[in-house]
Amino acid sequence: MFQVLSSSWALLLGMFMLMIGNGLQGTLLGIRGEIEGFSTLSMSIIMSAYFVGFLFASRMVPDMIRRVGHVRVFAALGSAISAVLILYPALTEPWAWTVGRVIIGFCFCGVYVTAESWLNNAANNETRGKALSLYMIVQMAGIVLAQYILVLGDVNGFVLFIVPSVLVSLAFAPILLSVRPTPAFETTKRLSLRDLIEASPLACVGMFVLGGVFAAQFGMSAVYGARVGLSVGQISFMVSMIYVAALFAQYPIGWLSDRMDRRILILAIAAVGAGGAVLALLGGNSFLLIVSGAAVMGATSNPLYALLIAYANDYLEHENMAAASAGLLFINGVGAVAGPLIVGWFMETLGPQGFWVYVGALMFGLTIYGLWRMVRRPSRTGASDNVSYTPVMANASPIAVEVAQEVYIETELEEQNEGESLNQG
Repeated sequence: MFQVLSSSWALLLGMFMLMIGNGLQGTLLGIRGEIEGFSTLSMSIIMSAYFVGFLFASRMVPDMIRRVGHVRVFAALGSAISAVLILYPALTEPWAWTVGRVIIGFCFCGVYVTAESWLNNAANNETRGKALSLYMIVQMAGIVLAQYILVLGDVNGFVLFIVPSVLVSLAFAPILLSVRPTPAFETTKRLSLRDLIEASPLACVGMFVLGGVFAAQFGMSAVYGARVGLSVGQISFMVSMIYVAALFAQYPIGWLSDRMDRRILILAIAAVGAGGAVLALLGGNSFLLIVSGAAVMGATSNPLYALLIAYANDYLEHENMAAASAGLLFINGVGAVAGPLIVGWFMETLGPQGFWVYVGALMFGLTIYGLWRMVRRPSRTGASDNVSYTPVMANASPIAVEVAQEVYIETELEEQNEGESLNQG
């Protein structure tokens, strides 16, 4: 871990500041939109726009990097993020925020792709898994800290919009002054969606469902909090608990994932997630139960993302694992784009509690579908055949997922070589 820190501290510090900016603007817009009188439908469109930009960037940014290089792309996208953050309070109109969110989503995805390719280039086979884990911790920590910065300023004013803009601008200094140019940017070939769905229908359906859940928790949780009358401090605490719980749940779930039938674990976690939504729904306006439901949602949805990738890999050949990442990300991205729009309709129709109805319905639906898949197709793998679980955040860019896939492949090949050595001995 010290080796990773010594070689990548500037990149990790810059990403930490970027995640504070991203985490702050998402929650801040949800609260400010309520103050400005935006309808639930308008807020759902605004929040969905982020994932539209993110989805487009995952396809377009690699080509941009190949044409003009990492440094130029990184600097240009960072400048655009900083500008949009300043413009939000100046143009308090739903259409302007929607355009801004598309740009922000596109730019943040591009920044992630660039930074993660630098991180991957700095790591080697021995440190890649540790680098990815440390990167995930830094991202989570940035989002959590952002929620507590929110309570230090006036949501009605400009300062809280200036803070993330300044942080984003400052974040590029340590990165651009310390990293070396990376080699030529390359992406892996893609596995067709049809082949991917045939290999693991449960993983594909699960990734679509989680796209919707993650988009709801990232984009609409603050809107829900404002609608039920929570204070700014309470909303900040609720949102932070989503990510704190996700961070602490990753490793116990990963440990279980490597030692039992992954389908059973997927079903259990999805069922617990549905139960958390029911808990918050029945709790009404009880802040304790709302926070508990939010924590359960985070502790189940984020680890499930990495678990489903690992499960899909159980049914793929080595050469197809990295290629499958693009398909899984696309499926997840489509779910994320649709998520805020659907949850917005639920909240418009059923009131603020429609947020938990939506989350609970998705997690319960994943549980039922998983049970049906278990009946349809017996497991072809045992716990001993599982590829090693690697934690990945649900807002990961294509590069982060490809890095995780490389870790899967390298770990499995090492285990196979060790097994062959023991047999020969």
